[in-house]
Amino acid sequence: MTRDEVAALDAADPLAGRRERFDLPDGVIYLDGNSLGALPRATPGHVERVVRAEWGKGLIRSWNTAGWIDLPQRVGDKIGRLVGAAPGQVVVADSTSVNLFKALAAAMRMRPERRVVLSERGNFPTDLYIVQGLADFADVELRMVERDGILPAIDGHTAVVMLTHVDYRAGAMHDMAAVTRAAQDAGALMLWDLAHSAGALPVDLDGCGADLAVGCGYKYLNGGPGAPAFLYVAARHHAAFRQPLTGWMGHAAPFAFGTAYEPAPGIRRALCGTPAVLALAALEAGVDELLAVDMAEVRRKSLGLTRLFRDLLARECAGFGLTPVGPEDPERCGSQVSVAHPQGYAAMQALIARGVIGDFRAPDIMRFGFAPLYLRYADVRDAVRILKDILTTRAWDRPEFHRRAAVT
Repeated sequence: MTRDEVAALDAADPLAGRRERFDLPDGVIYLDGNSLGALPRATPGHVERVVRAEWGKGLIRSWNTAGWIDLPQRVGDKIGRLVGAAPGQVVVADSTSVNLFKALAAAMRMRPERRVVLSERGNFPTDLYIVQGLADFADVELRMVERDGILPAIDGHTAVVMLTHVDYRAGAMHDMAAVTRAAQDAGALMLWDLAHSAGALPVDLDGCGADLAVGCGYKYLNGGPGAPAFLYVAARHHAAFRQPLTGWMGHAAPFAFGTAYEPAPGIRRALCGTPAVLALAALEAGVDELLAVDMAEVRRKSLGLTRLFRDLLARECAGFGLTPVGPEDPERCGSQVSVAHPQGYAAMQALIARGVIGDFRAPDIMRFGFAPLYLRYADVRDAVRILKDILTTRAWDRPEFHRRAAVT
């Protein structure tokens, strides 16, 4: 594909203008938005206003005058619009892991006659770790099966089916509606991890009838490193949702300072501690960038980018030991492409040194994420050309590219 051909694709892209709203370094092709989103240009100014005006001048009054106290629900409702949740069902707080613990503990209480949490063996490890940790404190069994064995494994012992919608390694996407229906038909609750879905593709939690969901704010939502996570609880479960981290912000009357815990009505009972105002401000700016576009258009471009990347890899990089990972059909994947290579870590480090930033997942997977708001088709072409050069010249086989960093 020539430069003119990809330039024509970029010229016809209805999202092309969104790229200018992100602060991207010169000479970098950023293919890691599925791990950490790029910085929206609006974020520093927005956070500075919160710091200087609301914190600096408003001081503690800003909990009321600037609406800090309502940030978890306000930003939660905005994320709800991206994941198909009606207002009052999503709250932003804590990390994905903490929210997962809350959701699992509450779900087990809602199914007291059952003790099994069913998941797939290849699920993101922290999700599995959280179940294992919960099992140290409660009568809970983690049952893991292969991906294609999920539906047959759901039975009368299953309290919760816990799955990540888009697989973090291969990008494979579950049929949310079908799996949710199967879980609920067996009397189980359905809990989705949307870490690699929210902000990357249309999600319809309410339409699929999901019970619970969690997700992070720092990937496709562009909320910044360590951004707060979100938790979805379907409205029909609010009265029964009793989470174990009964902190004061989840209390019905936190400023009455009573000594007995009484959960707040609605989604606010999913809160625990004081909201992280500055982090929430950064996340809100990132979410607002996505709310300005049509998620269906985001998905169309995502598919265009990933198809082009796959096609160019097959044509330009054949014979260099790359093995596609995950479904061949981009429609069955999230907004990423993964390939295995015997020297995947070193090859990725060589790519990063050349300005193409992706990441690596053990044991041998090179992972490329495609954030449609700021990636161009020309970036895809250039990235593949650089990868081909690295593989052809074996540029990856230098000592510095084999040294493992703490974060891969």
